[in-house]
Amino acid sequence: MTKHATNEPVSNKENQETAVPEEVTSPEQSGAESDLPVDRVAELEAELVRQQEQVNKFRDELLRRAADFENFRKQKERESMMASSRALENIIRELLPVVDDVKRVLAHAPSNTEAASEAAPYIAGVELVRKSLDRWLEQKGVKAIESIGGKLDVNFHEAISQIDHPEAEPDTIIEEYQTGYLLGEKVIRHAKVIVAR
Repeated sequence: MTKHATNEPVSNKENQETAVPEEVTSPEQSGAESDLPVDRVAELEAELVRQQEQVNKFRDELLRRAADFENFRKQKERESMMASSRALENIIRELLPVVDDVKRVLAHAPSNTEAASEAAPYIAGVELVRKSLDRWLEQKGVKAIESIGGKLDVNFHEAISQIDHPEAEPDTIIEEYQTGYLLGEKVIRHAKVIVAR
């Protein structure tokens, strides 16, 4: 019995030492558990910063692309306007010889009364064509360059001849051989003129 009695307390001590309650934790374990949420928060904050940088990068890229597209659109509008302006200019240049011919026909209309009475309907028709052409040119912004009596300006005139004229100063335009025209502010055909020496 003594043996048994001495063994019992020993076994109870062993049971007490080996059986550690589950609620009690060591100081190292509690520190690790409390660091886990702090580490996770830091990790999430770092991820948030990375995502924010990526959002900023994509926003900048989007703004650049939008600006590039706007520049492209404006460039295409300018090119379209220039192309239509060039097309109009080419059409007007091709039409100007017809305008000149109509003016020549009217300038050489018969002056004697007998021929004039017979040609009157034709002259009236040519006059209507001239007025219609003049009106169309005016609607498109085309203006004739005023030359006679002015000084020669190489930006608007082309001197094809010089003659002696006692009443005119040198480089004064005496006669206009072919009318020049402006489309807006741009010269589409220089006036061909004769100037005084």
